[in-house]
Amino acid sequence: MTKEKEKIEGKASEPVANSDRLPEVINIQPMIRVIRDCQVMLDSDLSALYGVETRRLNEQVKRNIERFPDDFMFQLRKDELDNLMSQNATSSWGGTRKLPYAFTEQGIAMLSSVLKSKTAVEVNIRIMRAFISMRRFLASNAQLFQRLETIEYHQLEMKQHQEVTDKRIDEVFRRLNADIPPVQGVFYDGQVFDAYRFVSDLIRKAKQSIVLIDNYVDDTVLTLLDKRAKGVSAVIYTQRVSSQFQLDVDRHNAQYPLIEIRQFNKVHDRFLLIDDEVYHIGASIKDLGRKWFGFTLMRDITATELISKIKE
Repeated sequence: MTKEKEKIEGKASEPVANSDRLPEVINIQPMIRVIRDCQVMLDSDLSALYGVETRRLNEQVKRNIERFPDDFMFQLRKDELDNLMSQNATSSWGGTRKLPYAFTEQGIAMLSSVLKSKTAVEVNIRIMRAFISMRRFLASNAQLFQRLETIEYHQLEMKQHQEVTDKRIDEVFRRLNADIPPVQGVFYDGQVFDAYRFVSDLIRKAKQSIVLIDNYVDDTVLTLLDKRAKGVSAVIYTQRVSSQFQLDVDRHNAQYPLIEIRQFNKVHDRFLLIDDEVYHIGASIKDLGRKWFGFTLMRDITATELISKIKE
């Protein structure tokens, strides 16, 4: 009659643990995990403490399932199991394919009423003390944890801010190096290509117009001005237009975008006007790099002002 009653109630007819000797487990706290914002223990860890197979423990729970609502016990999802396994180099639940069950503090307390053995009772006492100890530790160090979390947050925020700042600085220097030519400098004899590239970059930079004031020009200057962007006008002011140079211009304009040639004999220096900027060039464009020459971006005068003086 007693065995039949135990079968109906779902209790073991014999002690679940193999012996009444408490398993040699010193530290239970590492077995307490946080899943779904709850402190829980896994069925495999509990069965090891009780000295029984995990399968046997779960069988007893299922026979008394009405005593284990969702806030007492729940089964892990696959992603939760994967996350736990990734956090531990060695899985305490082995290579099981079944998703483990997690027991909250209330669920573990309920186990003592299902697993009738001296070992189960003593193990549960240890577990309850471990839960209490952890709660006390968390409560006494709550402010410390909050400060550490705040420091970590600020460090992350500062790192993100620094990364954004670094990217902006890199972008500024990239644009400076790529788009803005030097405002003054000197080219020495033999720096033919460097001087040619410098003037070519100025010509490519133009968005609307290019005006060259140079008393000594030839067909190489026409070729250089052809580096300008589409839709950018080009005008050359020079003191003398030979018949040969005029022929070169006519042939050029028959094939390439128009370059206007206008005579002007009141200037000694050379100027290159890029949109509204005025560069003073110390050598004729066709002779770049053959001898020393300097260049300067003139800040106190605009191309519009200089051209107005030419037309006076």
